Amino acid sequence: MKKKVLSMLLTCFMVMTMTACGGEGKPAQADQPQSNTNTAVTSTDGKSADEAPASELVDGKFAETRQITVEIYDRGNDGGSDPENNMYTEYIKKGMLEEHNVEVTFKKVPRWTEVDDINNLLAAQEAPDICVTYSYPTILTYATMGGVIDLSELVEKYKAETPNMWNWLGETNILWDKDPVTGSLWAIEGKRAETGRITTFVRQDWLDKLNMKAPTTTEEFEKMLIAFRDNADTLLGADADKMIPFSTSYDIGWRASNLIESFVDPSITDKEFYINGFDDRMVTQKSTKEAVRLLNKWYNDGLMWKDFALYGSGDTTEDSYMKAGYVGAFIHNWDYPFRNGEDSINANLSRLVGPDAKFVAVDAFTNSKGQHAKWMYSSAGDRKIFFPTTNDEPLASLLYIDFISKPETIAYLQMGEKGVTHNVLDSGAIELVAATGDAIQNSGKNIDYTITCNGTFYGDSELAVKSMAYGYAAADPALVQAAYKIAANDGIAPKNVNVGTIEAEAGVGDTLSAKRDQIFDQAVVASVADFDKVWDSCMADYLSAGGQAIMDERAAKWEQFFGSSVMLP
Repeated sequence: MKKKVLSMLLTCFMVMTMTACGGEGKPAQADQPQSNTNTAVTSTDGKSADEAPASELVDGKFAETRQITVEIYDRGNDGGSDPENNMYTEYIKKGMLEEHNVEVTFKKVPRWTEVDDINNLLAAQEAPDICVTYSYPTILTYATMGGVIDLSELVEKYKAETPNMWNWLGETNILWDKDPVTGSLWAIEGKRAETGRITTFVRQDWLDKLNMKAPTTTEEFEKMLIAFRDNADTLLGADADKMIPFSTSYDIGWRASNLIESFVDPSITDKEFYINGFDDRMVTQKSTKEAVRLLNKWYNDGLMWKDFALYGSGDTTEDSYMKAGYVGAFIHNWDYPFRNGEDSINANLSRLVGPDAKFVAVDAFTNSKGQHAKWMYSSAGDRKIFFPTTNDEPLASLLYIDFISKPETIAYLQMGEKGVTHNVLDSGAIELVAATGDAIQNSGKNIDYTITCNGTFYGDSELAVKSMAYGYAAADPALVQAAYKIAANDGIAPKNVNVGTIEAEAGVGDTLSAKRDQIFDQAVVASVADFDKVWDSCMADYLSAGGQAIMDERAAKWEQFFGSSVMLP
């Protein structure tokens, strides 16, 4: 009965969302939840989930075999391994069965539509027992509808049974999202082993041909783009018409973040940053409009990829242009040109263009104090792991989280087998090598399996530091090391402002993300004369769709918990 009621509620939510969006597959705003009461979640036997009896564990094992399903992202990699069945899934399945007598089945979910797909699976009563998402508002939406297990008592009750989870994540990550008022805990935060985030890359061979130095200021970066544009014949010869001085994607807020963050007032208060910080793309920060105005100028001056807004998430067109050698500069994840071994951007450039063709990291954007300021990741704030209320095996699921948090498990999942996916150098450092068949990692550092660990760890932090530069098959270790160093230069560590649930955020995450992208994209491609009108109109729509309500509630919650203070201790 519980599953049928939950299914009906979620189905109704989906129908309302689809009706409100008016077609074109875009998400729309759902009704705001009336409250966020911490209602006890019941299991199928009528008892609360944290009171439900489990078979006694003997040496960590269930007396009777249990079964759980685990979400795994399907990234659609050409030539990749089967996300549900490969060398790494077999290691996990074997280990869970031997250590805990738990059978594990992986259930793939397309990475680029994961929120919609999880929603559909929940409504169909087919959601995996262990779900993973980057979107906490998505979890909050399900939680307010009674669709998510409150983990607050479970993680404490089974603390002795899950020592690896607690040792790796600690209270910081496990209790990161615990509501300070109700005590509810809807998700466990994964841990970032690397806090570097975004880096700017330019073609070193193009700089060399034009006798230019790497840009170190925003002005120098713009002059470099102009030089690329004006020397297309020299740089690309017969392909001069394919010149893209600066490439980006529809996700401007992410892909231009180094530039956007350089416009932020270095003296911004924690309060102001938090109130305007619902969206990690900084769309409502007061300084962002002027950063986008500069992008608008570059676009109209022919310095940017004209068609960037036409290709959605998961599309590989832009990467193809980079690999073919048509792109001069871009901003992306700090390790982006080195990912995917022999199919990486730099490896393709070397084969197709020449051994000197490569992207190198630069620190190009300066704020008003001359700093190369950029926001880092916190050690928390990564993937959010949650259990739907259709999960009848919460202990077995926690044991899974514990198993994949073991140092030896993380080490195997990240480095694979010696001689197959990695070599051990004389220094002891791990050097990854290109894999084939079911040994291929479909995600960098195999993060789709190491859901409690994002970034190089190898089960040992000292080994990770030693091995960082060798963690990319077919990549120059010196370029990798330089890119990570730049990603951390003048970095700003984010703070966790835990004021409990912001009810206005529930149900509007997808809607506002879509509208945010529209703000950025439409403002960049507008004529210079129309920029203000387009930005202001799109922003008004964003605010009326829920953005303003979120900021208002955040402001009220800040004052409730911190009073007149504008900075956190």
